[in-house]
Amino acid sequence: MSSRGGLALQTLCEDATMAPKEHDQFSDLQVLECPHRAVGTGVGRSFGTFGELLQGVLPHTGQHFMVTSPLAAWSTATFQYDPESSSVEIQPPHKLKSARLATLALRAAGRPGGGRLWLSSELPEGKGMASSSADLVATARAVADALGTRLTVVDIESLLRQIEPSDGVMYDEIVDFGHRDVRLREGLGALPPMMIIAHDEGGQVDTISHNRAATAYSEDEQHEFAHLLDTAREAIRHSDLSAISRVATRSAELNSRRLPRRTLADLLRICKDIDGLGVACAHSGTMLGILLPHDDPDVTAKVNTGLTACASLPGTTGLYRSLGQDDDWTHGGPTALATAGTSAPTHDRRK
Repeated sequence: MSSRGGLALQTLCEDATMAPKEHDQFSDLQVLECPHRAVGTGVGRSFGTFGELLQGVLPHTGQHFMVTSPLAAWSTATFQYDPESSSVEIQPPHKLKSARLATLALRAAGRPGGGRLWLSSELPEGKGMASSSADLVATARAVADALGTRLTVVDIESLLRQIEPSDGVMYDEIVDFGHRDVRLREGLGALPPMMIIAHDEGGQVDTISHNRAATAYSEDEQHEFAHLLDTAREAIRHSDLSAISRVATRSAELNSRRLPRRTLADLLRICKDIDGLGVACAHSGTMLGILLPHDDPDVTAKVNTGLTACASLPGTTGLYRSLGQDDDWTHGGPTALATAGTSAPTHDRRK
């Protein structure tokens, strides 16, 4: 699990010297120069999310929050530092936010120049799976790796805050996160992994535009969100997949009042038919998913039945796995990607 530390870039080697800071935007940022590591190319990764387990607004404070839903799918960034370059070249070329973040990270580290940034991702864009946040976090880590430094999660928050509202994917646990001000509210821990029969209703949702246009939650709804957050906290503490899935289902139902979900009722029915745990959604995206325990001895049959049932719905259907308690959240690997023998066919019924 990650822990929050002071705002500092920490060296990857023991005998380091202080490097001068060029920008006062990160006045508390300490950059440690490593004399034994060549500056060059670095790699960073970040997992995405399957929407959120819970998202809403709290009473009295009006605080917008989300409980993250970490997913075993990653964005990977490779950064090649060039002190003589005047900019950051990016591939794919449309991911300009990541190029901007790379420049911010260089300046925060007191480094001139730019470089070349390559991004690859297992996360589709515009679906509510934190693809943009994962790209940004992976980029920050790749720049730090190229410079021979380490960014704390608070450093990464500070960088992302200058770009856009973001998910809490810089933390290697489920978190209660203030996505609009890009700040950790509380670390909550981890759950056993779940299989997710994912259904994409189609199209894309621009998160920022959606948030600006969304109708405000009522006072009763805000109090319900507070209760759901308390329930989620306890469910995660006790590794209670049934309880957290009930929270996710109710959050999806509340969200559908503002972002209509034409297949939600069908997915709830299919979930009941296959004895699933509940339904989660991307609150500012197009994805909904049926949750199943990864260790259910009948999970393969349930997944295949669910995929077949979802094939008749408009949209596309696939299979994902949540990150669990024993997974490598930062680097992925066989443990994180294992699917208990399930297959992952994709059905496409766009209408």
